[in-house]
Formats: sequence, C-alpha cells, structure tokens
Amino acid sequence: MSEMNVNEIKNFLPHRYPFLLVDRVLELVPGESIRAIKNVSVNEPFFNGHFPDKPIMPGVLIIEALAQATGLLGFRTMDDNPPENILYMLVAIDKARFKRQVEPGDQLILEATIVKRKGIMWVFDVKATVDGKVAVSAELMCAAKEGVV
Repeated sequence: MSEMNVNEIKNFLPHRYPFLLVDRVLELVPGESIRAIKNVSVNEPFFNGHFPDKPIMPGVLIIEALAQATGLLGFRTMDDNPPENILYMLVAIDKARFKRQVEPGDQLILEATIVKRKGIMWVFDVKATVDGKVAVSAELMCAAKEGVV
C-alpha cells in the first residue's frame, strides 16, 4: 500500500492544471488496485459554462479523472520510478454509467482495479463515488506505449 501526494503524482502523470484531476492517492497496491481523491472546487474552470446557474462536473471529466488514476496504477505496477518515454492513453470506455451529479464541494473517491493486462493493453474496472454513492462506473481500456513522448 502506498500513498502519494500531488507532487508525487506529477512525477508520474504529464497532466498539469487545469487538467490534472487526481489530488491524492490514498492507497495503491501495484498489480491490483488504487484508491484516490479528486476534490471538486467551485473554482474549477469548467463550472463557468457547465452550468453557470447549476454547476455540475462533466461526466467526461470524471472518466478522465478515473483514467488518470489508472495511469498511476499502471505506472506504479510497471515500476516504482516515474516512467520515461512512455505515453499512457485511454483507448476505450465500456459499460459507462452516470448515476449521480457531482457538484462543487464534493469529494470524488476514484477507485480502479486491474481486470487484465496483455502487452501494452490494460483493462480496469473503475468507479467514482461521492459520500459512498456511485457517481460513475465503467470499464476502461488503456495502452502504455513506449517512444511516443
């Protein structure tokens, strides 16, 4: 089990503000699972247009936050050091379900479990919850490709 703060996360993911969507890793078991946090703030730039009178976090950004969590799990499974010359890409989303709205002030708990890995391809079962209630669930397929950064 290993925790990561935002500075450690930035060593593994190339994303930066406003697109880094994982604030902290609570636990990570290489080869198995990750549990992380995305704190949803009213200051997020997407709330200006989605929607001004009823701010709701876009579902695609929740999926992106989950994909970033899988990237951390994948990279830490491959090695304890930040990867060089590897780009981790979301390549498929299956069985996506959006069950509740995510609003400013919510804390998203991002969870991912490795379902299978074959070569550069990874499949994860993911879910994002708020207050113990599922907001989004899906199956994500990602690829870690060398030599593309």
